Amino acid sequence: MNHDHEMAVLGQRARRAAREVARAPGRVRDAALLAMADALEAATNDLLVANARDLEAADNRGVTGALRDRLKLDAARVAAMAAGLREVAAQPDPVGEVLGERVRPNGLRVAQMRIPLGVIGIVYEARPNVTADAAALCIKSGNVVFLRGGSEAQHSNAAILAVLRDAAASAGLPQDALMALPSTDRQWILAMLHADKYLDLVIPRGGEALIRFVTENARVPVIQHYKGVCHVFVDRAADPEKALAICYNAKVQRPGVCNAMETLLVHEEIAADFLPPMAARFADAGVELRGCEATRAIIDAQPATEDDYHAEYLDLVLAIRVVPDLDAAMDHIATYGSNHTESIVSENYSTVQRFLEEVPSSVVIANASTRFADGGQLGLGAEIGISTSRLHAYGPMGAVDLTTRKYVLRGTGQTRN
Repeated sequence: MNHDHEMAVLGQRARRAAREVARAPGRVRDAALLAMADALEAATNDLLVANARDLEAADNRGVTGALRDRLKLDAARVAAMAAGLREVAAQPDPVGEVLGERVRPNGLRVAQMRIPLGVIGIVYEARPNVTADAAALCIKSGNVVFLRGGSEAQHSNAAILAVLRDAAASAGLPQDALMALPSTDRQWILAMLHADKYLDLVIPRGGEALIRFVTENARVPVIQHYKGVCHVFVDRAADPEKALAICYNAKVQRPGVCNAMETLLVHEEIAADFLPPMAARFADAGVELRGCEATRAIIDAQPATEDDYHAEYLDLVLAIRVVPDLDAAMDHIATYGSNHTESIVSENYSTVQRFLEEVPSSVVIANASTRFADGGQLGLGAEIGISTSRLHAYGPMGAVDLTTRKYVLRGTGQTRN
């Protein structure tokens, strides 16, 4: 099979659909999203049957832990996908928004207008909910999306996409607003990554190996998010109970996701008081601790290596370092972080302000869990991905981040001298 030729055929279909979706009124796109939400809920049993096939295959391959958790659907997760679609539908329409209009000395009116990017490719692993999230945000922003989920979720993804395509068409959008590659074969990924004539952006969501593969092989622009090495710094002015709750939630609530805490930094002045009760809570949850020498002088932990501080565990494993002050904490984050999410726990206003202003990660948080670095939690309804590269978008990306801006000029006959 000539994958590039077949991709060109699909790309031409996507371009035709993109023109239709871009000119569809916002009310039509919102109606499609609401129809998609209703259809997902109505098809819950069918979706769970398809997901069970993927889970059975995963179990036969010995898949456990975070990867299996990301793969699993249940009624609550299907309902959450539908809720995300409705939340996106309720947001203001970003398409056509006029920004920064001004009048030049010659009377020419100059403004910028938000327009869709066009055709967006999404390459993702394991998480079937990404199918619905990507569809929601791309339709809301007037784009066509190419979906390429991983083979481990192929039955779930296909079932979700079939439901969404039919629902979108029932509301007046072309079915090709939502497209998928014909196969999970890696050659199809390469064909999509080379299709810069038809695609405007590719967003990979998955492990570091997938993202590097996409970035290294793409001719299409790529939004990157290599990994989430997220930190919590417990300052000497932290409220102890608040810090215990935040750190526990950041690590344990769902360890297999990119906004879970991977490294805990503790101010040396409170380490002897804070670490023992924190370690006890982590022990009850089955968290393996790896710490620096100062940490291991206080609690029982495995020695931490340089690799541990670079690691995205996505599991119940935590690296700990005791640091002398805020500057040392920020230096550690600058050295080992991935520009994803960092949190500080402190009641000292000036310390918090320095942390929020000086740490350049895409999400910085004061006195709350890193788990809030999520499109749904930030009011985006869903997220298409989390950008840790600073061009175009940074952090969780919603519908607005899937638009670009064109200049619109209105004159009354002006000519240039």
